[in-house]
Amino acid sequence: MKRNYVSVVALALCTAMLAGACGQQKEESIYTGDKTEEPAYQKNLDEISPSAYAEADGLELEPGTYISVIGRGTGTAYWNQVKAGVEQAASDLNTSLGYSGEDKIKVLYSAPSENDNIDEQVNILDEELARYPDVIAISSIDESACSVQFDLAIENGIPIVAFDSGNSYNGIQCTARTDNKAAGKTGAQKFCDTIGDQGEVILFVHDSVSATAKNREAGITEEIKENHPDVSVVETIYMDQFDELKKEIAAEQIGMTKDELAEAEAGNVKDDMADSSDKKAEEEQTKKTEDAASEKSDEQTADTSASDAEKKDQTDTTTQDMSITEKMQQVNDAAAKMSDEDVLTYYMEKHPDLKGLLATNETTTQLGVSALKKMENADEIKMVGFDAGKTQVEALKNGDIDGLIVQNPFGMGYASVIASARTVLEVGNEAVVDTGYVWATAENMEDDDVKPLLYE
Repeated sequence: MKRNYVSVVALALCTAMLAGACGQQKEESIYTGDKTEEPAYQKNLDEISPSAYAEADGLELEPGTYISVIGRGTGTAYWNQVKAGVEQAASDLNTSLGYSGEDKIKVLYSAPSENDNIDEQVNILDEELARYPDVIAISSIDESACSVQFDLAIENGIPIVAFDSGNSYNGIQCTARTDNKAAGKTGAQKFCDTIGDQGEVILFVHDSVSATAKNREAGITEEIKENHPDVSVVETIYMDQFDELKKEIAAEQIGMTKDELAEAEAGNVKDDMADSSDKKAEEEQTKKTEDAASEKSDEQTADTSASDAEKKDQTDTTTQDMSITEKMQQVNDAAAKMSDEDVLTYYMEKHPDLKGLLATNETTTQLGVSALKKMENADEIKMVGFDAGKTQVEALKNGDIDGLIVQNPFGMGYASVIASARTVLEVGNEAVVDTGYVWATAENMEDDDVKPLLYE
């Protein structure tokens, strides 16, 4: 009887195990046809290398961690994308960690209201330091600026991460950016193909101080010099120098040379510095005159000829100064009336054989499109630019732009937050995170590997 009971139990256990195994096998083999839905921004994350910087899971940040992200601008398509990437990374981190309310990871994006306003960016950095964030990620307008603030941050245990534009500060933990030199080389190669690999071109750079601008310019000029001997860069124009360029153009129009303009401006600076002491100088001169009047008559007679000559020299100098002052007034008035498009158009018209214009960021590309619309021979001038906001995409569609190097600002913002989180956790960082770029034309802009990166 006991043996029968044991047999029954053993049979029951075997049956249960087989049923479980069969059930498991059945479950593994079921295919419903459904796919896990990818987020709309997945292509942006796929461009990030290493891929760890596209992943929010596994970063066990303490509740309430504060990550401060400081950009170079707000309101443009590019910077809106950066901000969107920053905010998405913050949301993904909090979802992964299950944080809500006061426990949520705080990620704040802030930037100058006017793009590339260095003074405003420094003020924002000062304000953020006073809030003692756990980490600061910054896109530096000037790669050599803010070293004092960075020193202060490090002293207070606030590490620094860079994104978009690199920084020369030695203490940067990680930089998430486009490979700007490679992007510049690609842009130059495609640009030269577009103009038939020969002719005069203008390089329009967004500034003369940021690492982004310097690296793109270096990539462009190296590519042209090494591989395109029949292409010549006849002008390199920096947008942060437009105020001075407007004066140079105005001076040329009234017949002043650059040297004369420089001397006149130096004179104006000197006069401005001397304004505060003018009254004192006048009083001293009056006293000297009164003292001279009390001298003996024979001394007065002896000095008459010399005094007359001195007065004549002073009169001639005053007349000359008035002429310079009048010219500078004309220059300043004319420069104030010039638009940025006028400056770019002026330089393009200086070169009647111009074949193309290569712009290095969103703002310069948009400005290039506007300036070309004022040109009678716009159809003869090819244009390649950077970035893909609404204006650029429309210009690409209708043929006003021949090609675009499209960065990944969403991925850049996302990766900067992940790099910041890794910095706080001290889990190690790559020195550089490459956020990728693509070459877009009217012909390929609907392709699967290009379209997701076009933004408006």
